[in-house]
Amino acid sequence: MSGDNSSSLTPGFFVLNGIPGLEATHVWISLPFCFMYIIAAVGNCGLIYLISHEEALHRPMYYFLALLSFTDVTLCTTTVPNMLCIFWFNLKEIDFRACLAQMFFVHMLTGMESGVLMLMALDRFVAICYPLRYASILTNTVIAKAGFATFLRNVMLIIPFTVLTKRLPYCRGNFISHTYCDHMSVAKVSCGNFKVNAIYGLMVALLIGVSDICCISVSYTMILLAVMSLSSADARHKAFSTCTSHMCAIVITYVPAFFTFFTHRFGGDSIPHHIHIIVANLYLILPPTMNPIVYGVKTKQIREGVIKFLLGDKFSFTYNK
Repeated sequence: MSGDNSSSLTPGFFVLNGIPGLEATHVWISLPFCFMYIIAAVGNCGLIYLISHEEALHRPMYYFLALLSFTDVTLCTTTVPNMLCIFWFNLKEIDFRACLAQMFFVHMLTGMESGVLMLMALDRFVAICYPLRYASILTNTVIAKAGFATFLRNVMLIIPFTVLTKRLPYCRGNFISHTYCDHMSVAKVSCGNFKVNAIYGLMVALLIGVSDICCISVSYTMILLAVMSLSSADARHKAFSTCTSHMCAIVITYVPAFFTFFTHRFGGDSIPHHIHIIVANLYLILPPTMNPIVYGVKTKQIREGVIKFLLGDKFSFTYNK
């Protein structure tokens, strides 16, 4: 194929149709998503600010929480504002390169979120199973290296998404039935063979998801064995309570992710397309919205930090190691 013919099969832009079949209710659908985005942006930015400025929160657990908050707020910012522009102003066009960039960041950041949850599980494992060596094992250098390795893993695995998608010929049109540029949603617009895209996408999802979930499962199995060996009921309760927030974050993140993954591949036509799209959007906005709330409610140190920030010197921050 000549260069001219190849370039002619690359569209200048795509048209994101939003949620097909529910166009009349786009404005109403946008309201809860807008409200959730505001909560996610304010809550996660607030957590990052609090952790960075409150000296008592300068511990590995909260450093990982700050990384999770940064990942969450960046993730929902890559999709929700664009979705609101579609719903409110009918601005459906997105440049081809911008679409590939959005696709990269969406998948890279979802993988990053899974990786950070895995790191937080390892943090709880070290804190409960090796409490006396906690500070010496999880030093700032180790935390930085672990975060960078997780980031690098996802970047290297997701870059081929853009390469594989960019090489496809697009001669069926440029309309995408979605609110953002998802890998397979874009690939299915192509008139070429996107089987490699589907296989690689499945491999990456299994590689990231299964490896992280296995690591989380092993960590919590070891935590459970260590906690059950404690003779004091109060000690067992205190140990479990330090994991409650993280376990809630895991459920909030992985349940909609698994629903989206399995229904896309095994649900066939039994689930309407607009349900797939709504759940795919909830998968990106629900964890960023709920995580600050969960950690704010379940974590005493976060609550006390918020109160101190609001009341200043009138409130004495008490931190129990």
